[in-house]
Amino acid sequence: MSIYDYSVMRPDGSALELKDCKGKVILIVNTATRCGFTPQYNELEEIYEKYHDKGLEIIDIPCNQFKEQAPENDEEIHNFCTLNFNIKFPQMKKSDVNGENELPLYKYLKSQKGFEGFGKGPKALFMDGFLKTIDKNYKNNPDIKWNFTKFVVNRNGEVVARFEPTAKMEKVDELIGKLI
Repeated sequence: MSIYDYSVMRPDGSALELKDCKGKVILIVNTATRCGFTPQYNELEEIYEKYHDKGLEIIDIPCNQFKEQAPENDEEIHNFCTLNFNIKFPQMKKSDVNGENELPLYKYLKSQKGFEGFGKGPKALFMDGFLKTIDKNYKNNPDIKWNFTKFVVNRNGEVVARFEPTAKMEKVDELIGKLI
């Protein structure tokens, strides 16, 4: 199977077929409206505006699995994001990224790029300490650890990177710039 064999649902119930993104760079991110990382919407929109006309698609998948930080319905999430961050990239239907109801797309993404750590710095240390209170063995599985985990897919459909929410957005921008 490849990334192009998957689809995700839009809030209106229609499917976004990833095969329609062939030849483009894709950034897939699980998001939340009430998270400490929510300001990353600003940087995601900047990246989208910078690279969309050159072949970038961002697929925003709101998720309420992490401390229920996306409790709103799809319309409320979209209104919040357009009002507060002026996002123009498409948002999908709120979905699970881990567990028995996880999107098949996320099972695939995690099989391609597992968890490699939060990096260094205060946010990374905080996330490590916090997640150890939830799951002492969290480092040893590919599950999504928190909101704003990003996967980058190149123009050939290969998952080339996974960025945890603690990663600097400049690194995401830099990689996309190279792939575009």
